[in-house]
Amino acid sequence: MGGGGQLTEPGSGRAGGVYTWEEVQRHSSRSDQWLVIDRKVYNITQWATRHPGGLRVISHYAGEDATEAFAAFHPDPTFVQKFLKPLQIGELAASEPSQDRNKNAAIIQDFHALRAQAESEGLFQTQPLFFCLHLGHIVLLEALAWLMIWHWGTNWILTLLCAVMLATAQSQAGWLQHDFGHLSVFKKSSWNHLLHKFAIGHLKGASANWWNHRHFQHHAKPNIFRKDPDVNMLSIFVVGATQPVEYGIKKIKHMPYHRQHQYFFLVGPPLLIPVFFHIQIMHTMISRHDWVDLVWSMSYYLRYFCCYVPLYGLFGSLALISFVRFLESHWFVWVTQMNHLPMDIDHEKHRDWLTMQLQATCNIEQSFFNDWFSGHLNFQIEHHLFPTMPRHNYHLVAPHVRALCEKYGIPYQIKTMWQGLTDIVRSLKNSGDLWLDAYLHK
Repeated sequence: MGGGGQLTEPGSGRAGGVYTWEEVQRHSSRSDQWLVIDRKVYNITQWATRHPGGLRVISHYAGEDATEAFAAFHPDPTFVQKFLKPLQIGELAASEPSQDRNKNAAIIQDFHALRAQAESEGLFQTQPLFFCLHLGHIVLLEALAWLMIWHWGTNWILTLLCAVMLATAQSQAGWLQHDFGHLSVFKKSSWNHLLHKFAIGHLKGASANWWNHRHFQHHAKPNIFRKDPDVNMLSIFVVGATQPVEYGIKKIKHMPYHRQHQYFFLVGPPLLIPVFFHIQIMHTMISRHDWVDLVWSMSYYLRYFCCYVPLYGLFGSLALISFVRFLESHWFVWVTQMNHLPMDIDHEKHRDWLTMQLQATCNIEQSFFNDWFSGHLNFQIEHHLFPTMPRHNYHLVAPHVRALCEKYGIPYQIKTMWQGLTDIVRSLKNSGDLWLDAYLHK
């Protein structure tokens, strides 16, 4: 065997070496990172900082098999191979299984076959008209909102209607930038990256790199503490069934967690985008000297203030955009949390891709409104399994995914929109009750 851990310096390896899973798993620290893709072993220690998707997302797979994640995130694996080849230090020993940590080989093979079937059926092919119409209705909403105020004036009713129209445009632009960010629109990644900067920067005033580095972690390790930033609640909330008990036993009480299902309405939906995300985005762009994203972001605010300062003045324009962000934040929080917050949230368990994603996600019933309102994230299961698939094809692959889940007894949850929304509050209450019980009695 290759002796990767014993005969070499940390973070290095012998070219052409042969390794066991045990040896690979020893290289999972911040300063020493190996991973496996299609049985080939790669030393990513030095290269991880240059990873286009961010350092953290690739580091989450250090010491692990990253084959399924690699296939999910990279629409053109042949192109990526030229970056991987210099990093290869060997391969798994012939006696080693292709999957690590007792993962179910049959599930992995069947999911690989499902992905191949989806590709052969053209489900990764984009319908350009869909995205053109989607962009068109965003531009139309913004134009009509401004023309309405310009023509009829700035009374309270028209201002409220304008804010609703702008918030709708912002929310829909959020779903569109999500499409570009996942490389699901154009065949060429470079076009997706460019349009992503336009959509999230010029249409929304945010940062593409901030979103990439945050969101890909969520997809790579959904609902996993210390790996998915979306479940890092900054001790404001406790989520899932494990964290509340851990906090309770340790007598941690930063907030009255047994009341979190109530103060969620004051802290979560109203403040996430206008306060937390806004501060985080600006801090990230400036601290990382990401001047390109900053220029894109400023182009949005320049356009907005040029349009609305002549109508409302500076203070009025600031008040209007703050209210728009307030409305948008409610839309975003409820839609994104109904698919994840009520699901399993726990520490790393090293599951296969299908099982991991299904335990962290659920779907909402399909309808024209639900598709539009959620940006097709009512098909959250399919989106997480195939993040580079254009969203207009989720409903086509969904029956195949459901059949595969039934074959292996993996729960495939579909809820009504109302059930999905109320489950957010219910799950917060359940977690709060678990915390209180542990805090008082354990």
